[in-house]
Amino acid sequence: MVRSIGKLVVIGVGLIGGSFALAMKRAGLVSQVVGVGRSAENLQRAIELGVIDQASHDPALAVQHADLVLVATPVGQMGRVFDAIAPVLPAQAIVSDAGSTKGDVAALMRQHLPKHLGYCVPAHPIAGSDRSGAVAAQYGLFEQRRVVLTPLADTQPDAVAAISHWWQASGATVFTMRPDEHDAVFASVSHLPHLLAFSYVDMIRQKADAERCFDFAATGFRDFTRIAGSHPEMWRDISLANRDALLADLHAYQAQLAQLTQWVEAGDGEALEQMFEQAREARTRWHQGFGKN
Repeated sequence: MVRSIGKLVVIGVGLIGGSFALAMKRAGLVSQVVGVGRSAENLQRAIELGVIDQASHDPALAVQHADLVLVATPVGQMGRVFDAIAPVLPAQAIVSDAGSTKGDVAALMRQHLPKHLGYCVPAHPIAGSDRSGAVAAQYGLFEQRRVVLTPLADTQPDAVAAISHWWQASGATVFTMRPDEHDAVFASVSHLPHLLAFSYVDMIRQKADAERCFDFAATGFRDFTRIAGSHPEMWRDISLANRDALLADLHAYQAQLAQLTQWVEAGDGEALEQMFEQAREARTRWHQGFGKN
């Protein structure tokens, strides 16, 4: 039997927070959803779309009598949010998040919610998109997706179990990692690709013939750069929050680029083809298993 949520407070009503609210509504697991955000227009749209039932600009007011508080803001805003809600959180209200980095979120929870750590469950739903705002929220977003939980040493097992059940009810598969393990993995497979896409598009933008280049860009450019349409504030915060792991991968990629440059300069087609083949095989193996676990 999945525990129900009397009052769900979603702070940051966008793709992830809004879609989670919709999933809980569809599953019949929530009685009331209150959305919190800075934009009155976005909150009004969320009400019109049935994503939330009530709106507030005040996190402290909204979390009173809450059973679950999901903080789905950019990670750079979470410290202020935790600080605001700390004095008024109900004693057993579960606090979770949807950030793409976990070491910093765990540290912020320890700093701002020291008396509430038993009910803090950092989480990362792996269901990103280049869309944002309440209009991006959708039913079924988390079906056959993964959610990583990184509980604190102080987190109560029943709080972890409750969050796990709710994410499973949304259609997701739940995994547990240490925060540092999570951040190293996602620096490689999520954070670095976003930085590369942003940087590459900006390089094209600065070219003297940028307009002509963009005019002739086709499906390869579209597929490679899709994630450069993502939320700039969110990715600024992620880049800085996961700095150490991301720097390690940036340095490794710089070494790879240096090697690639040498091969092109030397006209070493054999080395290029061998690397291309190895990369293609690795990507094919990944793609064949994608979505099956």
